[in-house]
Amino acid sequence: MIFWVFVDDIKRFITFILFKRSHDSPVCQTAQKAYLCTTLAKRLHHMAITEKQIISDIESGHPTPVYLLMGEEDYYIDRLSDYFETRIISTDATDFDLNVLYSLDYTMEQVVATCRQCPVLSPHRVVILKEAQNKTRTKEWEALSAYLVNPSPTTILVICYRHKTMDKRTKFYKDLARTATVYEAPRIRESQVPEWVLQHVTDHGYRITQPAALLMAEHLGNNLQNIAGELAKLYITLPSGSIITEDILQQNVGINKEYNVFELQNAIARRDHARCARIVASFAQNPKSNPIQPIIALLYKFCIATMIYIQAPEKADPTLPERMGVSRFALRDYAVAAQNYTLGRLATCVHYLHQADLRSKGVQNNGATTDGQLLKELIFKITH
Repeated sequence: MIFWVFVDDIKRFITFILFKRSHDSPVCQTAQKAYLCTTLAKRLHHMAITEKQIISDIESGHPTPVYLLMGEEDYYIDRLSDYFETRIISTDATDFDLNVLYSLDYTMEQVVATCRQCPVLSPHRVVILKEAQNKTRTKEWEALSAYLVNPSPTTILVICYRHKTMDKRTKFYKDLARTATVYEAPRIRESQVPEWVLQHVTDHGYRITQPAALLMAEHLGNNLQNIAGELAKLYITLPSGSIITEDILQQNVGINKEYNVFELQNAIARRDHARCARIVASFAQNPKSNPIQPIIALLYKFCIATMIYIQAPEKADPTLPERMGVSRFALRDYAVAAQNYTLGRLATCVHYLHQADLRSKGVQNNGATTDGQLLKELIFKITH
C-alpha cells in the first residue's frame, strides 16, 4: 500500500488541534473528529490497491462483487484476469460456475443476466468480461449501472479494461467506483524496467546481473509482456537459483551484448573511438534491425540526462535517477560521461543530433547519404 499525504486533511487536523481549547465542547470535538475520519475514509477508499491486496482479500474470503481492472499496462491486467479464471473456481466446477465473456460477443444485458445466475458447485460464480474497452457507447453501460445498485452477493464480476483507463468523469465510473474494487495498472517508465526485471527474476527463484537487467531493458523497452515472456523461456531452460548473465541472454534470447545501442551509449560515454566504430559498422551492415531514428532519440536522452547529472549539486541524492529518467544502476555510466563531456560540449552534441534527425528524414539531405553513413558521421562528431 502506498501511503499518500493529503494536504487538505492535514490542515483540517492542525486546525482542530490549534483551536481545540477554544472549541472544547464535547459535541464540537466529536463532530470535528467525525468529519476528519469520514473525509480520510473516503480518500483512502480511492487509494491505489495492489495486486497482492486483491489476492489476499479473496483468499481470506472477502471478495468484492465487482472488480475493474484497467490501465495501459496489460501485463498486470492479464495476470489478475488469469488468477480469477484459474484460482477461484475448482477445475470440476469451471463448466458450471465460470463464464468468460468477450465484450464484442455479448450485450451488457446478457452480462447482467449471467451475473444474476446462482453458482452450482462453488460459493461464487465468476464472470470475466474481457476487452471491455470495446464497449464505447455510454448506453451500453446503463444496464450494468442498474446491476451495480444491487449486485449479486454470490457473483464476482471482473471487468478487464485494457490498453487505457476508463473515463473517470463519467457517471458510470463514479457509480462503479462506489461498488467495485478498482485496480489501475499504469505503464512503467523505461528507467524503472531494470529494477522490475531484478524483482521479477528474484520472485521466481533466480538471480540476474545488473548489466543483464539493463541489457534486457534496452533491448525490449518497457513492454512487460515481452520481458516476462523472454524470462519465462529462461526459467524453463535454467535450473532454479541460476544467475542470468549477459552471455546467457545472448545465447537464449538473441540479444547481442556487444553490438547494441546500450553498448554504443557506453562507448560514447567513455569516448572509446575504436569500440564506437565497430558498433556503428555492425549497425550499418544491418540497418533494418538498427534504424537510426531510435538511436538518435536514445542518444538525445543520454545527453540531456548527463547534463542534469553534471548540474546536480548532490550526486548521491536518491531522487537524482528519477529526475534524469534513468535507472539507479546506470548512474555510474553517467558519472563517466560527466568526466569526458562538458555542458557546452553536450549542447553541441544535441545540435548534432538535431541535424542528423532532420537529415535522416530527408531534410537537407539529397538522398546520397545512407543512414549508416549518417550514423558514422554523427558518432564521429560526438566523440571527437
